[in-house]
Amino acid sequence: MDFIRVPFGYLLSWLYQLTSNYGVALIIFAVLLKLILLPATAKSKKSTMKMSRLQPRLQALQKKYANDQQKLSEATQALYREEGVGMGAGCLWSLIPLFLLIPLYEVVRQPITYLLHEKEAAAEIVKIIKEAAPAAFGKNNYYDQLTAAQLIPQYAEQLKAIVAHPESLEGIHFGFLGIDLGRIPSFNVFAWKVWDWATIGAFLLPLLSAGGQVLSMLISQKMNNSLVTDEKGLQDKETAKNSQANQSNKVMMYMFPLMSLWIGFTIPCALSLYWFIQGLVSTGIDVYLTKKYRTIYDAEDAVRLAKAMEEEAIEAEKERLRAERRAANPDGITANTSKKKLQQQQQREQEAAKAAAAKEYAIKKGLITEEEAQEKAPSVMSGIPSRPYCKGRNYDPNRYASQNTEE
Repeated sequence: MDFIRVPFGYLLSWLYQLTSNYGVALIIFAVLLKLILLPATAKSKKSTMKMSRLQPRLQALQKKYANDQQKLSEATQALYREEGVGMGAGCLWSLIPLFLLIPLYEVVRQPITYLLHEKEAAAEIVKIIKEAAPAAFGKNNYYDQLTAAQLIPQYAEQLKAIVAHPESLEGIHFGFLGIDLGRIPSFNVFAWKVWDWATIGAFLLPLLSAGGQVLSMLISQKMNNSLVTDEKGLQDKETAKNSQANQSNKVMMYMFPLMSLWIGFTIPCALSLYWFIQGLVSTGIDVYLTKKYRTIYDAEDAVRLAKAMEEEAIEAEKERLRAERRAANPDGITANTSKKKLQQQQQREQEAAKAAAAKEYAIKKGLITEEEAQEKAPSVMSGIPSRPYCKGRNYDPNRYASQNTEE
């Protein structure tokens, strides 16, 4: 990963020459790196905020398609497309700072190679100094360059022949506010042989790094929860509290700082300082981006709320009209408006009118008498004039009459 480590080394080296202080150079480096990564951070934040806003709608889909995973997946994908959310996009962008932390660690661990640019002679420089002052080096050979880089000025004469750049003979001073950023802090305070500020300061840096992470995650979680809105655009605190993302954040809120604390006591103090500054800058950027995108999303929520209120007003008006119809017709009797039945009724009325006219004509002409017309008239089987055929031929009006008789 030299394509990342080498530019990091040149930038940190330039900042060190500019400030003459390794700690200040590292702080400026952390701020610059966060600003360089701002576009990626913005994309990650935007995606995370969109996912937070969609939590109520996602939970509604999960309940609706609880027994059909395929439809749930299709509906979820459709919702993501509608809202312009890419699955995993937020996680991808958030991994970039972690990806860059690994090469930075190598730059800090190997200052002779990347800050002094003595890649070819680095191993020989460490060997010469280690042979001359073996007591200065610890048991862990992994950080030999950190120790050797500070001792180079003392052995400049022996190293003059092998260094490629004469300015490298000045070495690197890792002091910052009385703390040696090149040392690895000790977690076991009872093992300290000397209780001075250098030892205590080195011990506090990992604690500050872990505490900064807790603070950053608390602020971020609180602001993200305030973005969770339902389909009407109203804030949904209950869904935000019980969302899967919120539960995962609670786990990470404890796990990540503990990991940071453990790592801080196994690596040079310089990385703990970098991690602490990066956390503070990240918190500031997170607050800024949240306010920026919240203005946009609040406008979207206002449109959704107005649309929901309009739909509710339309539905309320429909219900009012239905209530009026129910009040006017409590029995629910409606006129028969079937076209076919209306035609049949009209045909029966026409046939009845023709039969009545023919009977009247026959009476007037003396073809039949009124008594004969009455005898020939069909018997009405129904007691309802508008429904002459509603009762069968064997209709008995007394069928359900009381059978009790007085003795």
